[in-house]
Amino acid sequence: MKWRQRTLDEIADMICGNGEGAPFVYRSSSYITRFFRDADTDFAHGGSTRAAWVSGVLEEILSEPHPDALTPPATFCRVIATLMDVADATDGDPDRSAALSKLNVSLAREGFEAFYATDQKCYLRHIGTGTVAAPTVNPHRPLSKNELKRRELLTAFLDKASEDELIGEVLLPLFRQLGFHRVTAVGHRDKSLEYGKDIWMRYTLPTQHVLYFGLQVKRDKLDAAAMSKNGTANVGEIFNQVTMMLGHEIFDPETSRRVLVDHAFIVAGGEITKAARNWLGERLDASKRSQVMFMDRVDILNLFVVTNVPLPQGARRVEFDDDIPF
Repeated sequence: MKWRQRTLDEIADMICGNGEGAPFVYRSSSYITRFFRDADTDFAHGGSTRAAWVSGVLEEILSEPHPDALTPPATFCRVIATLMDVADATDGDPDRSAALSKLNVSLAREGFEAFYATDQKCYLRHIGTGTVAAPTVNPHRPLSKNELKRRELLTAFLDKASEDELIGEVLLPLFRQLGFHRVTAVGHRDKSLEYGKDIWMRYTLPTQHVLYFGLQVKRDKLDAAAMSKNGTANVGEIFNQVTMMLGHEIFDPETSRRVLVDHAFIVAGGEITKAARNWLGERLDASKRSQVMFMDRVDILNLFVVTNVPLPQGARRVEFDDDIPF
């Protein structure tokens, strides 16, 4: 996405807070670095002219992959949301109306406008179509250069990680980041309490109804071969575990009641073959089949990267460039 240099320079001045009486807070070099950290990026100001450097960063951000011509990259949406944080209101502009008006003069040149939603956060909208551009979790979108580097580091970690490390350092942080609650690992200290699941968690729908999920985790490839091989788990080994998971109640201490698992996730640190999915589907009845979901290594890697979850400690080895965001 290519924007006019004039537009980038004007937004850069807003981020820096340049101009006497400007409705934007002034940011020195260290606070500019903090600003981009708050926007979930890894850009750090090195002491050059602030506005020119920020303008260059904005141009780089707009060159990142994005869904279509009417939707700026998610990173740019986060930058605008950070710039228009209501907590940064100045004395002369307590409701940020002046700041919003000034920003929209620049954005209109590119066919966009900013607005505050009911959650008091600032979003971008395409003027011609009304399409709202908001940072969303899309694990199938193209990944940026830094995201690809983080993905490679996580892949190397998964190649060596144990099942407990996969659960504790990858899956638990990932599902918490995705909005699940009470994400709890069970069974590895006392196998008698596992009842077919390694993790249980719950998710609250917008209607305030609650769904419960159980996860059965395998660190290796999941196949439908007759016998398990080194680095491969047989789907038949987890058939009984899934059946037990769906039929056994769990106790939710926050509601003080026992509930059944609504859905079962089968998670593998490697590939889940099509044969394994089909084999399990054929042996579960129709009601249970609709409750089972699969997640393999590709799903884990993409979700972990696009949701910006910090890399596990064991993966924080800088084997590429020094600008990898952790």
